[in-house]
Amino acid sequence: MIGVLTHHWAKADRIDQAKKLLDGNGLAQSKAPGFGARETLYSLTDPAKITTLVTWESNEIYDAWRASPERTAAMAGAEELWGAPPESERFEVA
Repeated sequence: MIGVLTHHWAKADRIDQAKKLLDGNGLAQSKAPGFGARETLYSLTDPAKITTLVTWESNEIYDAWRASPERTAAMAGAEELWGAPPESERFEVA
């Protein structure tokens, strides 16, 4: 199992829209094969920083999700919401 930790920085005037988009992406992920669990974390020091931690059965399954039309639809327009590019890292879950 892997965990994917992704930090997103929303534009100051788009925070609510960014939260809504990421919630929709989480709902779409939850229906994908190999999805494990998802948590969304809101920074206490930077209101524009939204972090997600998602678990998947494997790297291959996560790669398939990233290439899926469902992800493309769920994340449509995301680039307009970010003040900085998202940063993502994969981890092995112990």
